[in-house]
Amino acid sequence: MTDSNKEFFMVVTKLVVISAVAAALLGITYVPTQAQFTKNQEQAMNLKLLEVLPDATFEAVYGDQVNSETGEKEILYYRAKDASGNVIGYTFLSSETGAKGDIVVVGGVDSTFSTITGMSVLSQAETPGLGSRIAEDAFVDQFNALPLSQLSLSSSGGSIDSITGATISSQAVIDALDSKVESIKSIEA
Repeated sequence: MTDSNKEFFMVVTKLVVISAVAAALLGITYVPTQAQFTKNQEQAMNLKLLEVLPDATFEAVYGDQVNSETGEKEILYYRAKDASGNVIGYTFLSSETGAKGDIVVVGGVDSTFSTITGMSVLSQAETPGLGSRIAEDAFVDQFNALPLSQLSLSSSGGSIDSITGATISSQAVIDALDSKVESIKSIEA
C-alpha cells in the first residue's frame, strides 16, 4: 500500500469513528430528551386548557383511532372536573382551514352546552397583520362566557365581531368551535 492510500484509509477510518461516536451520543440523548419533550407538551396543553376553563382538572376522553406515530389512542376532548369530581365542562382542540392554512384552537364549553367558556388560538398561519389577529386579545376575549346561541359573526346575527379584512379567518375560528362542541354534545348528551 502506498503512503497516499494509507493516508486516505486513515482519514476515512477517523471519519467513520467520529460519525459512529456522534450517532451513539445522539441515540443516547434522544430517549431522555424525547420523554422531557413529551412532558413539556403535556404541561403546555394543560396550561392552554386552564386558560379556557380555569380551576379544573382534566380527564382525557379517547376515541377508537390510534396515532400512527405514538401508537396511542387519539384524544377526542377532555372532561373538565371541579375539586369534587363533578363535570363542569369540556375542553378540546379543534382545527379548521382558514385563509392561509389550518387554524388550531383550544376551546371550552360548560357542561350544559349553553356557554363557550373561552377560546385560545394554539397555532395559525394566517396573513400577518390581518388574519393573524385572531390570536390577539381583542378577538379572543369575545369568546369568554359567550352564550352558544351567539356563536356566530355579528354580520350573521351573532356576537363575534370579525377582524376587518379577515372574515375567513374569523369564521374559521367559529366553525372550529361550533363543530367540536356539536361533536362532544352528541357523545356526552
